[in-house]
Amino acid sequence: MTIGEMLAATVPMARTLHLEFQETSPERAVVSLPDQGDFHNHVGGPHAGAMFTLGESASGAIVLAAFGDQLSRAVPLAVRAEIAYKKLAMGAVTATATLGRPAAEVVAELDAGKRPEFPVTIEIRRADGAVTGEMQVVWTLRPNQQD
Repeated sequence: MTIGEMLAATVPMARTLHLEFQETSPERAVVSLPDQGDFHNHVGGPHAGAMFTLGESASGAIVLAAFGDQLSRAVPLAVRAEIAYKKLAMGAVTATATLGRPAAEVVAELDAGKRPEFPVTIEIRRADGAVTGEMQVVWTLRPNQQD
């Protein structure tokens, strides 16, 4: 099962919006939101909430790609997020996420008994390439409780 298939199966909102996981690697994740009238805003483009979910989903995809091998000992959780809407988005939009810290550095903190935090940066673009949104989601790897 791919990361995109796993997210679509386990995250109802990703399924609801029909998000398309085009690329998921530890280096970047690319996720698209098709143009769907049910998720338009008052000017006919994708609703801000749908674009937020698109960006957060792209960030989650890269987190799973980069840290999937750590899931037996830690749970990835979004800590906080910020989004800036830069230009009017119309039609389909695509989010590209990149890690803001080297994965090895994050894992080293986890190995040292810490609860690491790390940013994921996301650009949301419309089909003509214009950046319509910029987003950052800060994630943590919360160590599993030891019994």
